[in-house]
Amino acid sequence: MDSSIPMKSRYCIAPSLLSADFARLGDEVRALEASGADWVHVDVMDNHYVPNLSFGPMVCKAIRPHTRLPLDVHLMVKPVDALISGFAQAGADWISFHPEASEHIDRSLQLIKDHGCKAGLVLNPATPLHLLDFVMHRLDLILLMSVNPGFGGQQFLPATIAKIQALRSMIDQHQAEGGHRIVLQVDGGIKIDNIREVARAGADCFVAGSAVFSSPDPDGHYRQVIKQLRQAIDGVHAPSPNDIHASSSNGRV
Repeated sequence: MDSSIPMKSRYCIAPSLLSADFARLGDEVRALEASGADWVHVDVMDNHYVPNLSFGPMVCKAIRPHTRLPLDVHLMVKPVDALISGFAQAGADWISFHPEASEHIDRSLQLIKDHGCKAGLVLNPATPLHLLDFVMHRLDLILLMSVNPGFGGQQFLPATIAKIQALRSMIDQHQAEGGHRIVLQVDGGIKIDNIREVARAGADCFVAGSAVFSSPDPDGHYRQVIKQLRQAIDGVHAPSPNDIHASSSNGRV
């Protein structure tokens, strides 16, 4: 992330463009930056791996000049490798994908890194954590889905809390044994009334779609709702002494 952008919190708020106004995405990403968001989350759906269709690399390329914030691309597509290259070239900073969508998970992770991006894996509600056992050393981010992927506006699945806690322990053990920093991101049904519980369970990055974009300020920005999300997790014991923003961007602007 560009060091000239001040951080509002050690936690990361990453609004999802899936809930934005598609007719004015440039305005929306500028509004997010002005409102204090940390990342812009880009949900990519292919109407194959998930039953919906959203953004392609050209949309990512089009919004890239409108913000200095890192673009956090979540690939809900199968197969993944061709779109990894496409989104990396379009200006993505983080790229994550579902292990079920890759024939060779390790190879796909390396492809992301070869393009200079941060690499992540996404775990659906029923995807077991043991799939991470032999790739932790390659991961910069793990995204836990707290809804079944494919649609915005779903309700948070309460069983996710125990899974966040278990994954927090895995990440902490990995780092205690000399491993590098891994961001624990949660996506699905994150709102002002549950973000604190999610933070206490161990998450440090929060994807919020409808919670942000359904609550615009009178001037079309989102300062108030992002402020409320931060206030809800204010004072929560951080899951790690490291700041997740230290290595959050590859410097693309």
